[in-house]
Amino acid sequence: MTMIYSQAIDDYVRRLVERFRPRAVMLFGSQAKGIATGESDVDLLVIMDHDKQRNVEQEIEIDCSLERSFPLDILVHRTEEFKQRLQSGDMALKTMVENGIFLYGQP
Repeated sequence: MTMIYSQAIDDYVRRLVERFRPRAVMLFGSQAKGIATGESDVDLLVIMDHDKQRNVEQEIEIDCSLERSFPLDILVHRTEEFKQRLQSGDMALKTMVENGIFLYGQP
């Protein structure tokens, strides 16, 4: 599998985990599939146990607070929301999970 930014992604996820304490972090998209190009971004799904902020606010906070050397697209879901969407048959989320790579934790 070819993953562009591999070491940078690992470092970013380590810092994300230290600061935000997510339940899980999953890489999805072209990086996870091994088909990334030099113009590909990094897609991360962050699963959080707590409900301190709305998902969009948390996405912005994570995105703005940690430096990185690659383009990033972040999605944040609460654990219960994540499980509920999978159980209800959300095909986009199911595809992400089937093709994604958990870099930290499990949902």
